[in-house]
Amino acid sequence: MRFCILGSPENWFVRDLQRAAVDHSVEVCAFDSLRAQFVPSMMRGDASTRWEVWGDQTPLHEMDALFVRTMPLGTLEQVVVRIDTLHMLQQEGVEIVNPPRTLEIAIDKWLTLYSLRDLGVRLPPTICCQQRSHAMEAFEQLGGDVVVKPIFGGEGRGIMRVNDPDMAWRVFSTLDQLRHVAYLQKFLPHFGYDLRLLAIGRKVIAVRREAHGDWRTNISRGATAVAIEATDMQIQLAHRIMDRMQATVLGIDLLPAEDGSEYLLEVNAVPGWRGTAEATGVDVASEIVRETVRRIEQRKAKG
Repeated sequence: MRFCILGSPENWFVRDLQRAAVDHSVEVCAFDSLRAQFVPSMMRGDASTRWEVWGDQTPLHEMDALFVRTMPLGTLEQVVVRIDTLHMLQQEGVEIVNPPRTLEIAIDKWLTLYSLRDLGVRLPPTICCQQRSHAMEAFEQLGGDVVVKPIFGGEGRGIMRVNDPDMAWRVFSTLDQLRHVAYLQKFLPHFGYDLRLLAIGRKVIAVRREAHGDWRTNISRGATAVAIEATDMQIQLAHRIMDRMQATVLGIDLLPAEDGSEYLLEVNAVPGWRGTAEATGVDVASEIVRETVRRIEQRKAKG
């Protein structure tokens, strides 16, 4: 099959997918190289139109699958065009991993919580607002101890814990001046670890991510992964989230809190798996490629 990976050739995950897809034709191109075109026929009486999408010199419309391994920052126009292009490719029969609708939901933490609010899992008390005065009210409403996150972004970048009113004023003033929204979640005392469920199709791989001297549990910030067995309830939750988001692969983060509840923190549609693969011994990249091939063959069999 013909695959293309949207990402950097130097990226570890891109290289791992290339390794796993060695039996297929694999090309790599950058997101900002995407260009699409409608080419109407110049033949008299012929109203047909040829539709093409290119990444550098790669004809993406001819691919069997397109793996999204990055979603770089850009202007609103750039982001909209990129997602639109993925939608177009999907409608033309290219398997997108993950599908554009999945990306739209998961990239936006606020939309993620709303989309999954009724799936039988607890969500952290969360407030999203645009004005400093409203953010200060939210800070007090959430108990004066909150986690402030960028709505877009992952790997713990830009996340801070704020539990001082003066610091809150400074943080929310800065967000207001930069015309950013304030996304606040009540800080949930926990045991120094969270759980990452990596769902690939119906397969669920689980690790416990243990922090070392930090309340954040991202492996990119020094946490370590330990393999665990997901419970039946966690597996069922992962399946419900996968179905709701129409995903091929997701990283689902759960936080066991000191209050005895397990909270859904985030869902990542471009998840990393290096720590998970090392901890569990599972060849995650090969699992993703196999699931993608299975979906392509299933779709072709249906005609």
